[in-house]
Amino acid sequence: MKTAEQYKKLTISEFTKAAEVYETDHAGIYEMCKEDYPYIEEELSHINYQDLLDCGCGTGPMISLLHEKDSSKHYVGLDLTPRMIEVARSKKLAGTEWIVGDCENLPFDDESFDVIICTNSFHHYPNPQKFFDSVKRVLRPDGRLVLQDYTAPKAILWLMNHTEMPLANLIGHGDVGAYSLIQMQEFCNKSGLQIEKLEAAKKFRMHLVARK
Repeated sequence: MKTAEQYKKLTISEFTKAAEVYETDHAGIYEMCKEDYPYIEEELSHINYQDLLDCGCGTGPMISLLHEKDSSKHYVGLDLTPRMIEVARSKKLAGTEWIVGDCENLPFDDESFDVIICTNSFHHYPNPQKFFDSVKRVLRPDGRLVLQDYTAPKAILWLMNHTEMPLANLIGHGDVGAYSLIQMQEFCNKSGLQIEKLEAAKKFRMHLVARK
């Protein structure tokens, strides 16, 4: 079992390399992330917000899409990997901040954001409850968390966590774990977030919307 710091070092190493191709047609396994952007956009279309935080933003593809549609909002991208943030900053998007930081300990004041999104990043967090607790702190009252990640039926989930992800660690990936819907419900309950939507979707995806 790796320590939290070991997992985070693996993640930084993995995505330092990935940063150069992350938004290209040669992104490899990261190409699948594009399939999840429409879900996030659809959920955000029902939320009234001005300040948005993207946790695990990578090179900023999700914020880029949102900024293209509405540049009047304040966007903040946070990622653990400095190279990812360097690439994101090079886009020079007006009204947007890019910050190197840890999603388990969000470096923001209390009640700073109307909405927080997290897409295909949560399975890299060694201390998932810390993430939820931190989200609760920095969201404004009635603010929303919109999260998309992986889940699966019980047997497949066990194989993912005990076979697939440990093998991925051996080849340099920082994957930590995927969770059941019940576990996600527990994370929300312990942090004090109220679940508005929690469902399993196609391709082992999980969709969560939770409100402060």
